[in-house]
Amino acid sequence: MTLPHHPFGTEITADDIVAQMQTAKGWEDRYRTVIQLGKKLPVLPDEFKLADLTVSGCESLVWLTHDNQNGVFHFAADSDARIVRGLITLVLAAYEGKTADAILAFDIDGYFDHLGLIEHLSPSRGNGLKAIVEQIKVTATNT
Repeated sequence: MTLPHHPFGTEITADDIVAQMQTAKGWEDRYRTVIQLGKKLPVLPDEFKLADLTVSGCESLVWLTHDNQNGVFHFAADSDARIVRGLITLVLAAYEGKTADAILAFDIDGYFDHLGLIEHLSPSRGNGLKAIVEQIKVTATNT
């Protein structure tokens, strides 16, 4: 199965998202930006919405799958929640098209700090976001 193409990590990089968030005026503007980014995430085909591809630790349903091509990881993900789809785009922008070493070396906490979002998320959303990141890191470590 071929993963669906998305623009995150290629056309829309983590640096692009940080720049966009830093021009946002307040939390509501950042929230809107996250929702808009989520609209650019293609819907994951049903063939990928399998129980073994769900991310545990997320309140919403989240599916995450990957492909490793010559040591470079490609990810596809989706959620049944609009804001979570947006949060997924932030993670994909950070990790898409990277090697395991680059994934593990990326300062995700610093990235999230620059985005100015985590402190505004509910505890369950924050935990879900961390669960997605953790699953990507485990994937990079075990492949």
